[in-house]
Amino acid sequence: MITANKIPFGLWCKAIVDWMKENLEWFFDIVTFVIKGIVDGTSGSLLAMPSLVFIVGIAALAFALQRSWKLVIFTILGLLLVLNFGLWKETIETLVLVLYSTFASLLIGVPIGILASRRPWVYQAMSPVLDLMQTLPTLVYLVPVLFFFGLGFVPGLVATVIFVVPAPIRLTYLGISQVQKPLIEAGESFGCTRWQLLVKVKLPAAMPTIMAGVNQTIMLSLSMVVIAAMVGANGLGKPVLRALAQANVPLGAESGLAIVILAIILDRMLKYRQRVDHSKR
Repeated sequence: MITANKIPFGLWCKAIVDWMKENLEWFFDIVTFVIKGIVDGTSGSLLAMPSLVFIVGIAALAFALQRSWKLVIFTILGLLLVLNFGLWKETIETLVLVLYSTFASLLIGVPIGILASRRPWVYQAMSPVLDLMQTLPTLVYLVPVLFFFGLGFVPGLVATVIFVVPAPIRLTYLGISQVQKPLIEAGESFGCTRWQLLVKVKLPAAMPTIMAGVNQTIMLSLSMVVIAAMVGANGLGKPVLRALAQANVPLGAESGLAIVILAIILDRMLKYRQRVDHSKR
């Protein structure tokens, strides 16, 4: 009886997607052209750089942030191992995907998190949407994204941002909401405007939590590498999928280890920012 009167939810979604494709195709074409140009330019520039020079540069950056020779040694040895595996091009492409998806997610998520902390009803209204974005299987919204943007890096990047952006929103909101009231009252007593109170009091106090959101954003972006490869995005996800299709254990192990190495390097480099901000408080 119930199944005989099926609610046409799928047809409604198809109608919305068809309308967007028909009326907003020009917008999707512009977005695809711009993102593809930026990403291809970045990847080409990094790949044109000698690999050893790039490794030294990343190691120097790691030392500048972390002041740890252990991290420097791990960075050099890890990237040399990736180079030895013959996965250098894929690793650079994955790094570009992670960097741009993280940048886009933070550009969207941090301002929304700040707004939600100032207007609690905004967060209450968004909370179910954020839950849906994080719990809905990525392959489900990969279908319309692929329909809008076609195969390549762009749908992978868009799908990654959709999956990742709830993290900076939640943690920015959480960090600012948990700023101690005496600290806020002290700022108000010194005559801070709302903008000054946000910039000089709330954001510095919430920075450890916000930086934890940045860390989570990077890690979640890396977890989307294989999913993005399913819609044509280049990177370490492609050899993983190829290894899965061919039951190629060596290739799967090498590409998986390359992803782990990249994740550890990015995570450890970011930890320093959290610790430094914490020590300044």
